[in-house]
Amino acid sequence: MGELKETEVYEDELIDYEEEDEKAPDSAKPAAESGKKGYVGIHSSGFRDFLLKPELLRAIVDSGFEHPSEVQHECIPQAILGMDVICQAKSGMGKTAVFVLSTLQQIDPLPGQVAALVLCHTRELAYQICHEFERFSTYLPEIKVAVFYGGVNIKVHKELLKNECPHIVVGTPGRILALTRDKDLGLKNVRHFILDECDKMLESLDMRRDVQEIFKLTPHEKQVMMFSATLSKEIRPVCKKFMQDPMEIYVDDEAKLTLHGLVQHYIKLQESEKNRKLNDLLDALDFNQVVIFVKSVSRAAELNKLLVECNFPSICIHSGMSQEERLKRYKGFKEGRQRILVATDLVGRGIDIERVNIVINYDMPDSADTYLHRVGRAGRFGTKGLAITFVSSTADSEVLNQVQSRFEVDIKELPEQIDTSTYMPN
Repeated sequence: MGELKETEVYEDELIDYEEEDEKAPDSAKPAAESGKKGYVGIHSSGFRDFLLKPELLRAIVDSGFEHPSEVQHECIPQAILGMDVICQAKSGMGKTAVFVLSTLQQIDPLPGQVAALVLCHTRELAYQICHEFERFSTYLPEIKVAVFYGGVNIKVHKELLKNECPHIVVGTPGRILALTRDKDLGLKNVRHFILDECDKMLESLDMRRDVQEIFKLTPHEKQVMMFSATLSKEIRPVCKKFMQDPMEIYVDDEAKLTLHGLVQHYIKLQESEKNRKLNDLLDALDFNQVVIFVKSVSRAAELNKLLVECNFPSICIHSGMSQEERLKRYKGFKEGRQRILVATDLVGRGIDIERVNIVINYDMPDSADTYLHRVGRAGRFGTKGLAITFVSSTADSEVLNQVQSRFEVDIKELPEQIDTSTYMPN
């Protein structure tokens, strides 16, 4: 469905919107006066309570979703009524399903009309969101979805829009804007305008300009939804300028941002000891899949080479490779063909691979926010996971202290023996 084949021509890589931070939600007391909503704990009532189309419920069952998460419980009833929504919710708590399900519930597919537009800041995320729309629309075959981002020959996209116009468009701002300026993508029938990881889209002034220009091409009457795991107080008013009396879900208590079920440890060592220690850990730990984060493209390539030489099933993804190659590797890892991924912060935000249960920070992230995004790759949707961070300098220790004080989490040194049951799913 509008998905680009790996054999297609890739050219002129567009600017890469890299990523960094993430935060989360929980906590309650509906403040009726302010229109703010909070959390009311996990509700055990099922997705049926939302009165979704039977075709959507069938796809939800196929996907193995049993109960809505807090954020889904809080947002979906409002979102399917067409309300504007700003939502800050923990990484891995099912934000994507909120806008995917509520859009599919409301959409009335008309030939040649784009009814929903989803913008996000990286190509991998755009590809993933498109896949979610496809997964949940399995039993709605008349709905067409397509994804558009830079690095692909724009002629391929223009052809697709001309011959098989999608009802739902997912993409990065640069490419979407190029297609609208050339009059290949018409937005006058858009009823749903969605920003995922909206803080990253709106904090960068260049990207914000692109988003605003695209927004102006859509009708005045539409639903606007914005989602992120980190929404600073400074960016909230910017988000609200796009909306009319939105329902707001925030978590102001940063201690609630850390992930339940995630065991976190650090190891103090010299830079020169990292490779030996990593080898030992990979031998000793039980893992389904593991992501190892490093701070630069060259270190990602070097470490991956070293692991492969030691016979570990490893691949790496970083911004130094072509879009085609990146996507091919990302798909291979997501499908479980490799068990170890060495990556830069390119995959530190929003990327959802359910089998990952261990994250190793081979290099300490540059901030507490980046730490939260990275470790959020393990323990998705409240499942168990393990995060291990290498600390090899004073600067590393400072970031670790920031993480502990800001999120009120006590990260202890890695013990000699770690109980597998604390981080392996039952």
